[in-house]
Amino acid sequence: MPGNPQAVGPRAVGGHDPLGPCCETFHGHFDDYPMRSLLLATLFFLGGAEPNTHAVVLDDYPRRIGIDVENYRFELTLSDETDVLVGRTTVSVRFTNNGVTELALDLTEVGDGGSGMTVHGVSSGGVGLVWVHEDDVLTINLTEAGRAGLRRDVVIEYSGIPAAGLVPGPNAYGDRTFFSDNWPNRARNWLPTIDHPYDKSMNEMLVTAPAHYQVVSNGLLIEQTDRGDGTRMSHWKNSVPIATWLYVLGVAEFAVQQVDDFDGRAIQTWVYQQDRDAGFYDFAVPTKAAMEFYDEYVGPYAYEKLANITSPVTGGGMEAASAIMYHETSVTGERSVRWRNVIIHEVAHQWFGNAVSASDWDDVWLSEGFATYFTLLFIEHAYGRDEFVAGLRNSADRVFTQYENDPEYRIVHDDLADMGRVTSGATYQKGSWILHMLRNHMGDEAFWDGIRVYYAQYMNGNATTDDFRTVMEQASGLDLTSFFQQWLYSGGNPRLEGWWEYDSTARAIRIEINQTQSAGPTFELPLEIGVHFDGAALPAIVEQVAVDARFHRFVIPVETEPTGVTLDPNVRLLFESNFRPRQ
Repeated sequence: MPGNPQAVGPRAVGGHDPLGPCCETFHGHFDDYPMRSLLLATLFFLGGAEPNTHAVVLDDYPRRIGIDVENYRFELTLSDETDVLVGRTTVSVRFTNNGVTELALDLTEVGDGGSGMTVHGVSSGGVGLVWVHEDDVLTINLTEAGRAGLRRDVVIEYSGIPAAGLVPGPNAYGDRTFFSDNWPNRARNWLPTIDHPYDKSMNEMLVTAPAHYQVVSNGLLIEQTDRGDGTRMSHWKNSVPIATWLYVLGVAEFAVQQVDDFDGRAIQTWVYQQDRDAGFYDFAVPTKAAMEFYDEYVGPYAYEKLANITSPVTGGGMEAASAIMYHETSVTGERSVRWRNVIIHEVAHQWFGNAVSASDWDDVWLSEGFATYFTLLFIEHAYGRDEFVAGLRNSADRVFTQYENDPEYRIVHDDLADMGRVTSGATYQKGSWILHMLRNHMGDEAFWDGIRVYYAQYMNGNATTDDFRTVMEQASGLDLTSFFQQWLYSGGNPRLEGWWEYDSTARAIRIEINQTQSAGPTFELPLEIGVHFDGAALPAIVEQVAVDARFHRFVIPVETEPTGVTLDPNVRLLFESNFRPRQ
């Protein structure tokens, strides 16, 4: 396993559409320039700030203590005559504690508008159970207390019109379709589940629908049976534990193509039949190349297939496990760069967000920030350094714009009253930059070693920000407490203002740099300063200084007058700047 992906070329980052219900982004690469020590400045690495004083943040979702759902079997009936969903869900539970007497599942009740689910009965082993459905929670009395290690199946019969989560309606061509839209916690509107990423489980979809539809879901298609009444039952089974927001269902008149395979797993395209030619062309690349890259540099792909699917309800891309959905406008017949990057981003999510999931909504940057940066890494690898750098700079601009409106925003945060704000542009773009800076701080070899260990340790499970920090500390031998504190648990971004001038008498460049941000801490930054001669784009000299206070003056001895002085010529740090020659 190579330690430095730069050796094989530039790379990129991608995923959801941050302007849509879930996610999207793109990014790239850089090369090292010669470094030499700077007189009058001490070499300084990120990490010398005060210890983490921010309280550990956990979202307030009530954990089902003593319960581990191992599998959901969803038997669903859909119709062209009505939007009513008829469901039968079998929940396979393993008890992890003794004395568990209740099973609580998220399921939205019927509201004033008439949408929502009505429970008709609950049973286990053919025996009816007592249940209460209120406050959008189905609480089931198990009658016999569970014992640690014991497994039990509970069956829920229900029906209703989903208020969200599963959307029946016309696509761009006016054809009736059914598509899931579970991000972040909308699965509860049509599926009785523990609707939170901490409890990952396997799942099956047994969908009976009019026979003119094709059905796609997580995992593999293991059965299709015509019922003889104009309907067909399609049975998809996913054998890998995933979070509920990654469950997917698409029911439409699809054109389906077996594009390729990766390590024995099928790569498929599912597009509307009207989009057959353009869609097959658009989605033929770059899925396999991205999968190969992430497999080589991160770890093995977790799922049984990978399908790219068009949908009328997804805002940009939605990285459902093994079955990625893209908005129907993604089919252009032109392989646009924008949608190419979304594909790369959503494929990256299969590793980060899907296989390794955040334990809490507070830690969602472990999904979105990672997918964004790893999109960039692939772009750098496949398309070159310039695209990588352009992606980084585009991300920085987005971060600065957001922080103008919300300067106190923290990446790891507890503002989850509105689940629609689980992510923000900063979660994607600043999260990506944090990984980029961490990589520069640790060095390539330690960074990639840490990433591979992190993935292997938490694959098909859950991780927290502290889990990630611990792994990267072990990989690097560094104390990363203050790095994580200033970038993840604090608000604000560095803003550097200052000037430079050449002192011909002293034969030196005099530099003044001030941190002027209004929010957040005084940042500790290992800032590179580039010195240019003869109008050259690349600096002839790169010095590193420690910017760890609000005000600094530096002196760089040089024999001849430079034509320019730049901050961060190698694109290593996230900051705004107003740096110019002294007038």
